[in-house]
Amino acid sequence: MLDCEITFDLSRIDFRATSDLLMASYWGAGRNDEMHRRAFANSLCAAAFVDGKQVGFGRAISDRTVFAYLADIIIWPEYRGQGIGSRLVQALLDHPDLGTVSHWSLSTSDAHGVYEKLGFKPSTDGRYMRLDRIPQ
Repeated sequence: MLDCEITFDLSRIDFRATSDLLMASYWGAGRNDEMHRRAFANSLCAAAFVDGKQVGFGRAISDRTVFAYLADIIIWPEYRGQGIGSRLVQALLDHPDLGTVSHWSLSTSDAHGVYEKLGFKPSTDGRYMRLDRIPQ
């Protein structure tokens, strides 16, 4: 496993690289820089660094009391499969501002195994609903 540093310091995040990678992802298509600026500013963001270079990003959207939603968890392609994503998510789960959060959720099409190792389970209880709409 690579030695990586996780930081919550938004000023250290390489916005250009992060925004570009998210816009190229299957879930970030259609977004733009302004959307990312607003989203990052209104979330608890974390970044992973290896040898001083940013190699990952993720954020938690939360009331910081009961509920949190993990979003935009992404690892730079050349660093995937080395446990960095798991460490990034665990750092968000362990953040002191989110210590009382009892309900965590997320959406993924391709990383179920990563999240299952951290205790996440598919929601099959029929309680969760979703509304997709075209942004204004």
